[in-house]
Order: sequence, then C-alpha cells, then structure tokens
Amino acid sequence: MGSVPMLHIALADSPHASLTDLLCELNAYYADAGVATAPREAVHAHLRDHLLAPGSPVRLVVASDAAGKAHGFAAIVFLHSLVDPSPGHRLQCMVKELFVSASARGRGTGRALMAWVARHAASEGCGRMDWNVKAGNHAGIAFYESLGAVLVADRLSYRLTREAMDQLAGP
Repeated sequence: MGSVPMLHIALADSPHASLTDLLCELNAYYADAGVATAPREAVHAHLRDHLLAPGSPVRLVVASDAAGKAHGFAAIVFLHSLVDPSPGHRLQCMVKELFVSASARGRGTGRALMAWVARHAASEGCGRMDWNVKAGNHAGIAFYESLGAVLVADRLSYRLTREAMDQLAGP
C-alpha cells in the first residue's frame, strides 16, 4: 500500500462533517459486535454535544489531509493516579479509542496518531499511556507491539452491563 498524503494532526475543535463521517464508520465497524447502528444525525449530535462539549474529559486527536478530510482519530483522556503521586507517574493518558478509516489503514496514520498522542501526553507530564485491545484483534496487537507497547499481564478488563448495574444498585 502507498503512503497516506501529508497529514495534519491536531486536537479537534469543531464537529466538522468529515469527523462525523469517520465516527459513523467507527459506529458501523462496531455494529458487527452488537452495537446498534446510529443515524448520522445522532452521531453528529453526540460529537457536538458530548465529545467536543466544553468540560468533556475526552479529547479527539484527528489526522486530516490537506483538504481537511479526517483519516483517523484517537480519543484520549488524562487521568490522575490514585496510587503514585510522584511527578513522573501522577498523570497518565488513557487511549479510549484509536480508529483509522478502512481506506487509510496500513499507511502510517495509526502510527502518526499514536506518536502525536505520545508527544502530547509527555508534554502534559504523563508517565504512561494505557489502552485496551480485543484479544482476537491480532493485527491491532501486532501494531501496538510494533510501537513498543507491552502487554500488562496482570490486568483484566471487567464490565457491568446496564442490567447488571441496575441489579447491583438495587431498588
């Protein structure tokens, strides 16, 4: 595959149509895993009213070409450690999502996004970056390992569904 055109990587500051399109592609990608497909208007409203809203803890890092078309993004959140208050460890960057459009995969967009996030996180004082990946996502695992990431062997991911939350919360 050829290389991606020169990319501009920056924090998103507006819910432009191209970013909405990319989030719609992400939504469709996860539809295969049982997530309901959302209408474009709902995706755009969520982007505008929640993800990019003032006070949102989520930051979207977007890779766009010269025409402004978004090719990929990383969703990041900065978290303060409860365990280690030392300057080099008290802040960490959680990568909630890394997504590259199917048309741009394998051309360096994901690596460019993760490098930008690493620089940004380090400049903010983060001592580490963390993220989850599905155990069956072999291409993703190989990609992350090519970045120098290591598997955190002593961590497992747990989830409560809404039904389980309601049951736990009780009446």
